[in-house]
Amino acid sequence: MKVLTIDIGGTFIKYAVMDEASSILHKAKVKTPLNGRDSLISTIAEIFDNINTDEDIEGISVSMPGIIDSKNGYIVMGGALEYNNDFYFRNALHQKCPYVNITINNDAKCAAQAEATVGALKDVKDGVVLIFGTMVGGGIVINHKVRQGINFSAGEVSYMITDRDSDPTYDTVMGNRCGTPNLCKQFANKKGIAIDEVDGIKVFEAVNSGDIDAIDVLEDFTKNIAVQIFNIQTLFDPEKIAIGGGISAQPIFVEYIKRHLELMYAKSPYFVPHANVVGCKYGNDANLVGALQCYKYEYENSRKGVQQAVH
Repeated sequence: MKVLTIDIGGTFIKYAVMDEASSILHKAKVKTPLNGRDSLISTIAEIFDNINTDEDIEGISVSMPGIIDSKNGYIVMGGALEYNNDFYFRNALHQKCPYVNITINNDAKCAAQAEATVGALKDVKDGVVLIFGTMVGGGIVINHKVRQGINFSAGEVSYMITDRDSDPTYDTVMGNRCGTPNLCKQFANKKGIAIDEVDGIKVFEAVNSGDIDAIDVLEDFTKNIAVQIFNIQTLFDPEKIAIGGGISAQPIFVEYIKRHLELMYAKSPYFVPHANVVGCKYGNDANLVGALQCYKYEYENSRKGVQQAVH
């Protein structure tokens, strides 16, 4: 079995040919079209056509932002790619790629599926995955299954309000307060430099070199994250909370979160369960690996259903 897995982001489309054992046989990326859904569908179809000349591709599995009805292949809300709002994505892609199976799932739920099936949460029944990127993706694993929710938005932690005295504005929701761009913004403000001169790499280079301003910014940033993890742990009581995304590759990022949590637990006048925070296994490939797991789950179940009907 070979599947073309596709991870659509706000800047790039990453794609890989993967086999049943989750091995990546080929991987590349192209820029994400920003001029509309037709261009997006055409780009994915072109990727498939180019690869399928050399590979026997059984199906396509897509990971992408937004609130997604995966069963019907429908995007309720496209997240960072607003042109995908109210869009039957799978039907449109089938028009271009009519002879293959196609699945579509939310990117953070794909990451959660990867970690729950073959990653950091494989050995637990209940867990939570948090992916720190442009915003914060989330996935809730209950009884080894990723929770979808009645409105397909279970785990959408980005829209949690972090300030009780404020309306849910851009600056007060978790996705923007705890996403990587805000870390860069805080560092730029602290240093009095333009925001376009800063990225996550530069911030952590400064932190690791002992820059006091950078350390102060990381302290504040990770404390905000720790507060939300404290609440998530108290609410869902998962066995583990796995942290992923680009900045999670920095060991000091996870260390600071854990330290803030321990300080909060030490000060709490109540008994509360302590979060077991771990790093995601698959890092930046989690969405691709998760897309494959979602594909296998859907079509292996379909095959089993057919076999049971035959017998």
